[in-house]
Amino acid sequence: MPQDNVTLLIENIGQLITMDGPVPRIGPELSQLGLIDNGAVAISDRQVVAAGDADAVMQSITLDDDAIVVDADGAVVTPGFIDPHTHPVFAMTREKEFEMRIQGKSYMEIAKAGGGIRASVRDLRTTPREIITEKSRQRLDRILMFGVTTIEAKSGYGLSTESEIMTLEIIRDLNKSHPLDLVPTFLGAHEIPDEFQGRTDDYIDLVNNDMLPIVVRERLAEFSDIFTEDGVFDIEQSRRVQQAAREAGLALKFHADELTSLGGADLAAEMGAVSADHLVYISDAGIDAMARAGTVAVLLPGTTFALGHSQYAPARKMIEAGVAVSLSTDCNPGSSYTESLPLIISLAALQLKMTAAESISAVTVNAACAINRGGQLGQIIPGRQADITIWDIADYRELPYHYGINPARLVIKNGRVVVNNRLSGIVQ
Repeated sequence: MPQDNVTLLIENIGQLITMDGPVPRIGPELSQLGLIDNGAVAISDRQVVAAGDADAVMQSITLDDDAIVVDADGAVVTPGFIDPHTHPVFAMTREKEFEMRIQGKSYMEIAKAGGGIRASVRDLRTTPREIITEKSRQRLDRILMFGVTTIEAKSGYGLSTESEIMTLEIIRDLNKSHPLDLVPTFLGAHEIPDEFQGRTDDYIDLVNNDMLPIVVRERLAEFSDIFTEDGVFDIEQSRRVQQAAREAGLALKFHADELTSLGGADLAAEMGAVSADHLVYISDAGIDAMARAGTVAVLLPGTTFALGHSQYAPARKMIEAGVAVSLSTDCNPGSSYTESLPLIISLAALQLKMTAAESISAVTVNAACAINRGGQLGQIIPGRQADITIWDIADYRELPYHYGINPARLVIKNGRVVVNNRLSGIVQ
């Protein structure tokens, strides 16, 4: 029986990447794209109702009288990309620190001198809420225009009860008003603020006893994250924070093994974290632990690139070990100020040695799993949310190859065209 009530049809698709298949993808599965030549996609309101060979789709549907028909003109069509690690709520940028790094200062040297995360904290605390909100909204606009339809969004530049709650409220309000879906993460343990320097355990008491109960009561976050790193929160301090968060009902994420091999990945796996992120200095034991636990590895090559470092996360070793690998921008004002997930795919090819197919898996089905959305997002199959990007390319392998540009042509969110980069960008 034909599927009626089709409100949007995408036809004349050169390469339709459905991502039909296992969720998440591990090992050789990362190269399976569910690729269909000469495809079509039918949408009813917010859901995909048919996707596949164009002739088969057309025979199975009936268009509404006022249905929108989009001609892909032989382009590549993928699920809307998912960015599973971002810090989008801030006002002040830190280009002066970027120049200091170029001149030889390390990230930790800048942080110890009062820069880094604590500089963003001081600024956020003194900037009017409406300015922070507007700057964050502009950032979300740029993310959306790069073909991304869902992001994970962290707090972490407040580091006081009032400012952390305000940040999460901004994320909540932007999620209601902006086309992007924002999945909120509480990152109260991002750094030790100025007033708690030398008193890390006292600050953990504030996070666990003051911030966390409000976050949970007001349902402001799905995840708790922590910066497990030498000079920030050690393993036992991280365990203390995340144990409290887990007992309060939040799922777990970790900033782990970014600058040193501290064992953050091992702890993330032990505690059943949904993801462990960065992982530049992950140990072999950490890789094995994550593979056994099913913890998703969110890799952030843009951070290594922007910090001017030479060692990147061992993506190939993780893939061979059966870890579900994802990719993200780590969009933030200090160590990776970019909204471009296509640029990250280029870096993944050149520095992580991931193929275009592996990277597409990493920013669709695996990224969905990194934010607990594996059954909703990241695929163009019947029943999935209709988040879709049409790219101005004829072969998906051009995504990493043609770098430094925005190849997204049209972005569809919840079955509605929200970006047309050939015209004016964001569609009101």
